[in-house]
Amino acid sequence: MKIFNYRLVIFALSIIFGVVFAIPSFLQTDSGKKISLGLDLQGGLHMRLGVNTHEAVISKIKTIATTVKYYADDEDLLIDGLSIDDESVNFTVLDKDEIPKMDEMLKQIKGLEVSKNDLSYTLILTADDIEKTKDSAVSQAVETIRNRLDQFGLAEPSVVRQGATDIVVELPGIKTQAEEKAARELISKPAKLELMEVDEERADQVYTLTRSQASEYGDIILEDTNDVNRKYLVKEIPILNGSQVIDAQVAFDQGNQPIINFTLNSTGARIFGDFTGRSVGKRLAVVLDGKVYSAPNIRERIGGGSGQISGGFSTLEAGNVAIALRSGALPASVNLLEKRSVGPSLGADSIKASTIALVSGFLIVFVFMIVYYRRAGVIANIALITNIFIIISVMAMFGATLTLPGMAGIVLTVGMAVDANVIISERIRELLKAGNSVAKSIEDGYSNAMRAILDANVTTLLVAVILYAYGTGPIKGFAVTISIGILASMLTAILGTHGIYEALQGKISKDKDLKKWFGVS
Repeated sequence: MKIFNYRLVIFALSIIFGVVFAIPSFLQTDSGKKISLGLDLQGGLHMRLGVNTHEAVISKIKTIATTVKYYADDEDLLIDGLSIDDESVNFTVLDKDEIPKMDEMLKQIKGLEVSKNDLSYTLILTADDIEKTKDSAVSQAVETIRNRLDQFGLAEPSVVRQGATDIVVELPGIKTQAEEKAARELISKPAKLELMEVDEERADQVYTLTRSQASEYGDIILEDTNDVNRKYLVKEIPILNGSQVIDAQVAFDQGNQPIINFTLNSTGARIFGDFTGRSVGKRLAVVLDGKVYSAPNIRERIGGGSGQISGGFSTLEAGNVAIALRSGALPASVNLLEKRSVGPSLGADSIKASTIALVSGFLIVFVFMIVYYRRAGVIANIALITNIFIIISVMAMFGATLTLPGMAGIVLTVGMAVDANVIISERIRELLKAGNSVAKSIEDGYSNAMRAILDANVTTLLVAVILYAYGTGPIKGFAVTISIGILASMLTAILGTHGIYEALQGKISKDKDLKKWFGVS
């Protein structure tokens, strides 16, 4: 009689693993990893946002204008009247001999329709590229918002696209007005960083010029972030934008005030260095979301590709701006179209109803297995309980979120785990009734049941994978739960109970009471 066998050892280790790592979730202890409850179970905030996709098109036009300006400066091409008019970029090449060089550069920009009238250029996006830009803006906004919420530390936020321009955001655990406000500000903050050249030639006219007059000079008027009466006249086309920022961290200046240090990528660093090198003595405005945070004088060429934003931030504000900059700017602003708070009382009702369903189903199965299969039913129930512990443990370890569909997945997993044990027990009973020995009946019973169990579990697992790949939010939660449950079921039902039978095989043979062990009359 082999009391200790590798199957039993693995099963015992599985039990220990399941119990140890499930305890924090069951007892809600302060330490240890626990399962997070989804929006439908603990309440929270549901929002539907609309992305202003037209702004993404304008932003791309602006980026093209920046590229043209940088190329002209870098190649010493003389251009004049570089401006943005609605959805087009206009400029004139002053030297006819430089036309081929400019044409060659513009060919490198995809999705661009170029119109020429002698030396004058008009650049617009093609209709196909406009649609792609709008579609990309929504997808990029989904990723940006998700990154921000992850870095903000919110547990398992759900951010999914809905239709052509909308995004649905679900934030479990948001209960107070302050938490809701902070989350909304973080999500909706454009975080559009731009480094813009101050028009020193006309700077003293900033309080007398209208916006349309400023536009005639290729300038725009921006307000100071701390003083709305203070204005700056800056070049409409920025030197750099936030797309070149690769890192942003909160730091403190000499006065112990929070500031944000940012680092540019290699391209941004080169453009920044070149600009500051030829603009010594001028001012560079640091603009965030259309407000000037500072406009320091350039004293020397700034290499290394780093800079800072200071503007009377609180530490919390500076941290949120740094998160937004690291996560990337939103390609376009978002509007709140719908907001719905899910109360924790609804979640409590859901938990209560689901728990009743789970416990009731579990007890009925538990009693049936013992009454019908006797001690084989007890062994199956041990595997069943272990299965539950393993599901909870694995979900807790990976920080998974338990939703109402997820609880349905656990209930379904219980049924599938029982089904595997029923198949095994029935095969063993058939062989015992045919007069086979206990040892042969157990071995052949597992062998005969294996194919049916694998077929059922593998096909269900494939469906779960498809649900996870194409589903959203709660559907993914259901897919994750049932996938973990299937794998745990195969471990406990096929390997675990087999190990127990191997350990008890000698005792069962010696006892010769098949009714007591398998319910066989």
